[in-house]
Amino acid sequence: MINNVKVIHHPLVQHKLSLMRQAGTSTAKFRKLLKEVGLLLAYEVTRDLPLKYEPINTPIAPMLAPMLASEKKMVIVSIMRAGQGLLDGILELIPSSRVGHIGLYRDPHTFVPIEYYFKLPDDMTQRDVLVVDPMLATGNTAIAAVDRLKEVSPKSIKFLCLLAAQQGLDYFQQHHPDVVIYTAAIDQELDHHGYIIPGLGDAGDRLYGTK
Repeated sequence: MINNVKVIHHPLVQHKLSLMRQAGTSTAKFRKLLKEVGLLLAYEVTRDLPLKYEPINTPIAPMLAPMLASEKKMVIVSIMRAGQGLLDGILELIPSSRVGHIGLYRDPHTFVPIEYYFKLPDDMTQRDVLVVDPMLATGNTAIAAVDRLKEVSPKSIKFLCLLAAQQGLDYFQQHHPDVVIYTAAIDQELDHHGYIIPGLGDAGDRLYGTK
């Protein structure tokens, strides 16, 4: 990990990302791949979850068994709309997590994020938050989402994306150096529309078959 950015190089993640990058990948396949990658990335993001030991009975004998200590305290916050594709995979791995949503869209001319929806579970001060969005491009949307989350003072915040641009990572870390970012790949450029190069296009459009 360098500067609070962790790149997940797992071969399955990299293979599925390459399939998602291809222009000919169908909407149905893209959606399926994003869900699968979300599940795989969740393994890495949750490596440091605390455990507790509880008495159980196996078919042979009783034992003290490791169990998640804070599964129900975790909140997955999806940045709408593309974040839903990652969220679905993560919830298969951690089904008892609470879910929050932040609706943001990026002004196509200024790239400034505009909020249209914000809904979180109660008691956020007692919860660890994982923010999910497939793309971290300019960084503006991710920064705006974390800004809003810090207003409710959660215990911790992590950010998970499928693909990031170096410019966006640098900008995000200037604003939120305390937030660890997990990503499958870092691309080096943005075009004049704020899209990642080579990237994979607009994740929301490819996920839902829109333009």
